[in-house]
Amino acid sequence: MTAPLVDTEVINAVTAWRRDIHAHPEMAFCENRTAALVAEQLASFGMTVSTGIATTGVVGELHFGEGPTIALRADMDALPINEANSVDYKSTHDDCMHACGHDGHTAMLLGAAKLLSKRTDLVGKLLFIFQPAEENEGGAREMIAQGALDRFPFDSIYALHNMPGLPVGEFRVRAGPLLASFDKFDINITGKGGHGAMPDQCKDPILAASGLATELNTIVSRDVDPGSAAVVTVGQFLAEGTYNVIPDVATLKGSCRAIEPEARANIEQRIKRICEGVATSFDVAVECNFQRGYPALKNSLVESDRVGNALDRVVGAENVGRTFDPLMGSEDFAFFLQKKPGCYFLIGNGDHGGPLHSSTYDFCDAATPYGIAAWVSIAEEFLGKGAE
Repeated sequence: MTAPLVDTEVINAVTAWRRDIHAHPEMAFCENRTAALVAEQLASFGMTVSTGIATTGVVGELHFGEGPTIALRADMDALPINEANSVDYKSTHDDCMHACGHDGHTAMLLGAAKLLSKRTDLVGKLLFIFQPAEENEGGAREMIAQGALDRFPFDSIYALHNMPGLPVGEFRVRAGPLLASFDKFDINITGKGGHGAMPDQCKDPILAASGLATELNTIVSRDVDPGSAAVVTVGQFLAEGTYNVIPDVATLKGSCRAIEPEARANIEQRIKRICEGVATSFDVAVECNFQRGYPALKNSLVESDRVGNALDRVVGAENVGRTFDPLMGSEDFAFFLQKKPGCYFLIGNGDHGGPLHSSTYDFCDAATPYGIAAWVSIAEEFLGKGAE
């Protein structure tokens, strides 16, 4: 497939920004260097720039006169992973890398901002939102809580995410549910420890935790509508005992995902009831700390359809998938979509590097012109003269 026609100078700049950000990753709410780079570039494009939003967030404003306002969002934070790649732009920080492509998201949106800042044929306003702390910490929620929607009002909002395995030059977009909710739990089981040769004198928290882990894995198969996608995962089992010691305490940590809010609520209730039952059955104390994280991400109908049309113009309708099942990953962009209509869509990252959140992941620079062209086409769709 022939890549969209994007100025070579812009592509080179975006690649340089992307690799610079990749080499200097920053964790949630600590994206100071990245935010400074973003703010400097936006200002050089002639934009009104605001910084320090939700600690490190940046917003650029581009005015085209009277008309609608749309927001385009990119995330900036990295993950606590030690990079295993041998690229020239490898992370310079131990246990911190861009393993999810936020470096690419940020750079592509900067490239689109550079091109759109030169346009004179649009009407309305563009907001370029560079958000901190998407990974686990809810930067979108924090921006909203600090009044960003009042300070920077908009009619609708859009974001993208790269997808390894999806060919470069292809997109995926769908109305309605796209990504699952994400919640997590910490369960502490306190019994009575003792000698491994005298289990009758103990209240074994490992045995109780094992039964609890087994019961938790029945929730999706027995308590959730088979037509509603959901996942419950026990990701960590901790205890301090050894070969001949039964410990006092065992801990389970895990996560839950669901597409429908009813399933999400049901899972939370069932986890707490199972904990109560295990406490009674094994005569131990069970403390469940259930933490709600991100809601399910649901795209609005009209905005998703128009984004699909914009993407069709970039790569042709045959390369824009619109019919596919929701994915069980999660995204804090869902908080924005609870407040305003909008659309989150996927861009192909090909088979370049490892999967998301792995030590061998790397954003595919060949996807850059497609991402930039997608943002420009979306701006034209909503702010072009004569756009409905």
